[in-house]
Amino acid sequence: MPTTETVPAAYRHAVVPHLLVDDADAALAFYQRAFGAEPRFRLDGDQGEVVHAELTVAGAVMMLGDAGGTLRSPAALGGTPVILHVYVPDVDALTARATAAGAELLEGPADQFHGDRTAMLRDPFGHLWIFLTRLQDLTPEQIAERLAEADGTAGATG
Repeated sequence: MPTTETVPAAYRHAVVPHLLVDDADAALAFYQRAFGAEPRFRLDGDQGEVVHAELTVAGAVMMLGDAGGTLRSPAALGGTPVILHVYVPDVDALTARATAAGAELLEGPADQFHGDRTAMLRDPFGHLWIFLTRLQDLTPEQIAERLAEADGTAGATG
């Protein structure tokens, strides 16, 4: 039986998110503690604000900076419609680490119909995260069949 890749190749290199927060120093420290983020670059402004920083989470690059002017944080907007998806080798371990560091657990780790084990968290800065570990490689047809079974619509006709 072939080994399933825990981080699928298609998701290793994706759109780079640029998160805006109301305390980039604290956010950088949190992401390192909670998600094992590794800093890559940081540019501070004259007032001590983080103008631009780059870090990686499970090898995925993201950008970060202090909100201000027309650039708003989720707190200033009353929430965010964006969810960040990151594949990791062990979603259970990352969830335990993140919640211990102060992330809010919205959905605990669970196996999903699409072949991944997932957990959903909100960080202290208002950003939503779904961390995933691939358990099985499935075809789109298998995923659709499993969804129908989970919804109780398998074999139903319209």
